[in-house]
Amino acid sequence: MKIMKSAEDYLETMLMLQERHGYIRSIDIAAELGVTKPSVSYATKRLREAGYISMAEDGHITLLPPGLEIAERIYERHKLLTELLTNLGVDPAQAREDACKIEHDLSVESFEAIKRHVKACH
Repeated sequence: MKIMKSAEDYLETMLMLQERHGYIRSIDIAAELGVTKPSVSYATKRLREAGYISMAEDGHITLLPPGLEIAERIYERHKLLTELLTNLGVDPAQAREDACKIEHDLSVESFEAIKRHVKACH
């Protein structure tokens, strides 16, 4: 299933916040992505309607299995690409920024090849 880059960014950010804080809140998503609260409200509504997340009465967000699967895939790509670029001598901040751009458009075949290469180098 094809999902928009912005939705992937939101799901990845939610996973990162879950790992960092143990919970996910809209206000934290807005701060992490540098977007407005209304933008987060719109995005979470769409993600909820698509079955990627659920929201509790207290506003806490939970990644549902389909959303978690996408988030983990994108986050794995982000971490590995950041590591690869950093190991090639790219400044860590620039490597994270570039990884974020690459992670969405890279084919499965190319990512798997990069993953094999990184493992072989360790």
